[in-house]
Formats: sequence, structure tokens, C-alpha cells
Amino acid sequence: MGITMRHLFQPSVTLQYPDEREELPPGARAQLYVNIDDCIGCNLCARACPVNCIDIETVKATDDVDLGKTSTGNPKRFWLTRFNIDMAKCMYCDLCVHPCPTECITMVPEYEYSEFDRTNFVYHFSNLSPEMVAEVKDKAEEEAERKKREKEEMMRKKAEEKKKKELEEKKRAAEEEAKKESETKDDDSENRNSENDDKE
Repeated sequence: MGITMRHLFQPSVTLQYPDEREELPPGARAQLYVNIDDCIGCNLCARACPVNCIDIETVKATDDVDLGKTSTGNPKRFWLTRFNIDMAKCMYCDLCVHPCPTECITMVPEYEYSEFDRTNFVYHFSNLSPEMVAEVKDKAEEEAERKKREKEEMMRKKAEEKKKKELEEKKRAAEEEAKKESETKDDDSENRNSENDDKE
């Protein structure tokens, strides 16, 4: 009873949640957030994740598209067709945050994201619509096919040039050999004529 009376006249330490919320300290590990405009699609965060909760799909930008640069000055070369984080798998280890060269993935002080459906824990950060994703993939495939054909054509031309050069070298070698044989025959003929003159 004494303890109750003593605390009765002291300031309350109870927070009236949800009207009042506890502020998380700096560096607290909570929900992951991705600033997709600064992401370059390097996959370093996905590789660092020990539970594979980060799912990234990238498509290389075509030559006629300039995706610009991030706020840190890094050039963007890939479309991010998918960037999902499954917070139901996340173990809050913070290992994905540190490798990021553009610091686009961070842990934000957000802890109120309870769900009844587990699929709602998958957060989608890509800002491309399904139609845009399909268009980007089709365009990338067309360019890859075009570059493949160009490479094959270039290799074919190089092979033809090499073959032509080899034939020219063989022809030149044959001509030189024939010339040497002709000179040798001429020398032999001159020697025989000289011997016949001496005998006479």
C-alpha cells in the first residue's frame, strides 16, 4: 500500500498508446525502406542478406535511354523491374544497409506494421507499372538480339577477312616458290650452256 501511495503522487510513466508513442533511439533496427530513385540495381544488399528476404530483378537499360544519376552521383544503368522485401523473413540484422554504395536502403523507425495476411509483409518498392516492365523487357530483348546479330556479323566478316588474308599469303608464297624454281632452272640452263661452250 505504501508503494502504491508513493507512486500515486509521481508523474506517470505510462504512454497512452496509440495517442502517444515511444520514440525509437538512433540506430534502432526496424522496418526496411528503399529510396528507389537512388538505387542502381547492384544487388549488394540482396547478396548480403542471410535469409534471402530481398528479391531484386533488373533489366539493363538500352543505349537510347538515359536513366540519369543518383543523389550521390552514381550513374544508373539498370531498370528496377522488381524490388521486394519480405519483412516476415527479415531478421533485422542490418547487414543489407552497409554495403549499399548509394545508401538508398535504410532502417526507418517504424514498428507498427502488424498484418493478418502474411503476404502483406512483402513490400514492393519498384515504381514501374506492369505495362512498363513488359515494355522495358521487350525493348531490352530486342536490343540484345540486335547486338547479338551485329556481333555474329562482325565475327563472320573477321573470319572472311582472315580466310582471304590466308589465301593471299598462300598465293604469294606459291608465287615466290614458283619464281625461285624458275630462277633455279634458268641458272641450271646457263651452267649447262657454259659447260657446252667450254667443251667446244
